[in-house]
Amino acid sequence: MDFSLPPDLVAYLAELDRFIDAKIKPLEQADDNIRFFDHRREWARTDFEGGGLPRHDWEELLRKAKNIADDAGHLRFAIPKRYGGQDGTNLWMAVIREHFAAKGLGLHNDLQNEHSIVGNFPIVKMLDLYGRDDQKAMIDGSITGKYRITFGLTEPDHGSDATHMETRAVEAVRDGKKGWVINGEKMWTTGMHVATHCALFARTTGQDGDARGITCFLVPADAPGVKVEEYLWTFNMPTDHPRVSFTDVFVTEDALFGEVGRGLSLAQCFVHENRIRQAASSLGAAVFCINESVKYARERKPFGEELARNQAIQFPLVELATQAEMLRLLIRKTAWEMDQMTQAQVEHTLSDKVSMCNYWANRLCGQAADRAIQVHGGIGYSRHKPFEHIYRHHRRYRITEGSEEIQMRKVAGFLFGYMGVNKR
Repeated sequence: MDFSLPPDLVAYLAELDRFIDAKIKPLEQADDNIRFFDHRREWARTDFEGGGLPRHDWEELLRKAKNIADDAGHLRFAIPKRYGGQDGTNLWMAVIREHFAAKGLGLHNDLQNEHSIVGNFPIVKMLDLYGRDDQKAMIDGSITGKYRITFGLTEPDHGSDATHMETRAVEAVRDGKKGWVINGEKMWTTGMHVATHCALFARTTGQDGDARGITCFLVPADAPGVKVEEYLWTFNMPTDHPRVSFTDVFVTEDALFGEVGRGLSLAQCFVHENRIRQAASSLGAAVFCINESVKYARERKPFGEELARNQAIQFPLVELATQAEMLRLLIRKTAWEMDQMTQAQVEHTLSDKVSMCNYWANRLCGQAADRAIQVHGGIGYSRHKPFEHIYRHHRRYRITEGSEEIQMRKVAGFLFGYMGVNKR
């Protein structure tokens, strides 16, 4: 077996590095934009007086970087060619995302808000696989920023257990038009402050706990009855994560997204693609922390001797480096296998491996950031290094991406035969 990267992928990484140096780094340094990445980052990004939302100049900078990357042909790399992309595979995306995160914090890639000059667009895959032609027509706009579609799955009282959601959609007729009336609440509908639509999941048939009977709707964000109740201040700010209520919201039949009662397939499509790439990003961030720690330990000479000569410094970093090497193989193997399968096959035969990659990468990222803070001592504790930013990002992933326990529960379901191909 050949575990080396394809030469054309290696060449593309070099091309991306040249593009970053030529186009993205100068923008990062212009007009004091570095304030969004140095020790001032949290204050520069956050409108604390405006509810804790992202500042407009921060979001405008991210959009500008994306536009530059789009003009250069990089932003849409993973998008099908029919939408202007390059049909980038999960394997290539995993390698690219690890590579970017390992370069450290910058305008080229920011894990706090999933920004990257090589875009991750799970909503595009949902539209492509499950959308009608008129919904597929939203794909280009969802890349350029004309449309912003949020993800309305999680609820206040049910967290990661989507099958017990309380949001309900009931068929109705208003003003002679057939449609649905939706009532309920959603949490962590990220980006609702600039959203045009919400991909809203609601139970239409069946009983609580049933996987069938949940339906997805593309609900206009300005529809009567849609209300942002609060923006939840979080471990890492700014926040664009609100609790949103839907009170007697009427949508016509054309709001239906996918098949009635099969909405969880859309949700799985979103999370599988997202989680394997997030795993690669977390691995890259861990590698950055390990490399910076090794470099610092060689440079720092307390009491006249390299810090690196201390085995109490060496051995924890050896363990982290070993885990990173093993995890890299699992992520790339899983991403490659995803590329060989249909979405349904991934859901039923590979979902446990995606969860393994996700929860272990998030855990490793936190361990590496924590170790980097310790190795760097006082300067590691300060915000003049990015380690606290990475550490808080890792904590967010361990909590919000279905939570680590939920990921492990899915692995256990496959391992013990309650889910997937081993189900008895």
